[in-house]
Amino acid sequence: MAQTYCDYVGALPENNVHKIYHDTQYGFPIDDDDALFERLILEINQAGLSWNTILHKQNNFRKAYDNFSIKKVAAYADTDIHRLLNDAGIIRNKLKINAAIYNAQQVLALQQQFGSFKNWLDQHHPQTLEQWVKIFRKTFKFTGGEIINEFLMSCGYLYGAHTETCPSYAKVLAQNPAWAQ
Repeated sequence: MAQTYCDYVGALPENNVHKIYHDTQYGFPIDDDDALFERLILEINQAGLSWNTILHKQNNFRKAYDNFSIKKVAAYADTDIHRLLNDAGIIRNKLKINAAIYNAQQVLALQQQFGSFKNWLDQHHPQTLEQWVKIFRKTFKFTGGEIINEFLMSCGYLYGAHTETCPSYAKVLAQNPAWAQ
């Protein structure tokens, strides 16, 4: 049997970025739109790279992207794109940077229509991964199947972030009872 993420982090020291993320963020519901946007942008930036890289650069991303303020990122102009492309603390990929700006603009539109990004997600929940991917591809850029799977699993919209024997499973379940299957 393949080792799960829960098994992997179980053997790590308490101060390891993976263990901290797994035990305090992965699979836990997120209510704040800027935090949801952050998770989406981090998942997009992970494409083609290791999650380890993203976790180590997470604070740099927060600083570079104005703490993932949707309103601020949506208003980014060419000078901001240039600044981000020259920031060695983040992933300097023009397609991913442009996707972050476009996606922030899309989230603003969703907020206008649904009251919040979270409300939009909640209105579509539950869906299969395939259905979610179709919805996201209609709305956002740079949102393939694996990115959407990890984004939704990491925010508690898809089941499977933790094994039932993982201590974090019970914590996530307590915050999201509909998660149990």
